[in-house]
Amino acid sequence: MAEASGNGSNNGGDRNGSSAALTDDLVLPFQTVRSNISGRIVRLGTSLDRILSRHVYPDAVGEALGQSLALTSLLGTALKFDGRLIMQTKTDGPLDMLVVNYDTPGHLRGYASFNAERLQADLDARNPQDAGLSNPAQPLVLGSGHLAMTIDPGGDMDRYQGIVALQKETLSSAAMNYFRQSEQLPTFLRLAVARVYEPGSGGNACTWRAGGLLLQHIAHSGGTPQTESEGEPLPLSGEDDDDWRRTKLLAATVEDHELIDPNLTPERLLYRLFHEVGVRVQNPLPLIDKCRCSRERVTGFLHQFAAEGLDDLREPDGAITVTCEFCNESYRFEPGDVE
Repeated sequence: MAEASGNGSNNGGDRNGSSAALTDDLVLPFQTVRSNISGRIVRLGTSLDRILSRHVYPDAVGEALGQSLALTSLLGTALKFDGRLIMQTKTDGPLDMLVVNYDTPGHLRGYASFNAERLQADLDARNPQDAGLSNPAQPLVLGSGHLAMTIDPGGDMDRYQGIVALQKETLSSAAMNYFRQSEQLPTFLRLAVARVYEPGSGGNACTWRAGGLLLQHIAHSGGTPQTESEGEPLPLSGEDDDDWRRTKLLAATVEDHELIDPNLTPERLLYRLFHEVGVRVQNPLPLIDKCRCSRERVTGFLHQFAAEGLDDLREPDGAITVTCEFCNESYRFEPGDVE
């Protein structure tokens, strides 16, 4: 564990025994010194750009999926065992589904399902002056439905799933409801996603970047079950703690551009936010874009179909092509390959 400094020197140090510390595609756990609050900061660069660029997503959808990938990274890296975290939304809105998988030790994949016509109509209705523009002035609001977080330890172990209702809100607000209802811990969350112009990045193009900051106050006595008084939820255990309030106020000063700035290291940003209370960082947890699909997996999937089911999938020349929804990789099987 190392204490974040204010001069950015960690960017080239050997805190983890390497010649250069990671600054992108990572989650950096930390703890404030004087207030003893735990947190994690995520920074996604190349991995996010690869995931989103494989599909022709409107910017509004790319932003929502980018937020989902950042959020799932923050939660998945907290797993204490080999397993999988699955985040999924299902709504009646134009963005009907978001699915993100985090597999230990840091493999990410995700995809979004949306109705393009309904999405554009929704964006035009919210801001008529921006009709026809792909970049909305406000975060995309999900429809009514649910947000599910599933932890799959694998093997013979049981899955755990937490579900909260979605009522036409943003992903960030839905996630905060999840933390309050399922984890029952005082939580601060900020997510940011944008296309950023980076000179020298493939023809001076704009690339997708995402960042996020998560704070949680784990009280010694644990969380308090949520109840309501005249329609208002009662405070959780630790929510009225002075140290928590102070640290939360400091975290709330973070700007979206700071979370995704490629020239601002996560350590430097943490020092900027929490130098008043002190902050110590742990080893960064790397993240990579990696899908689980393979020709062998697809073959096994096709073998589950009866002959007549396979006939329904065949193209005019008798071949079968299966495309992975996550990474958009296509697998073609010639006649006779799968019977």
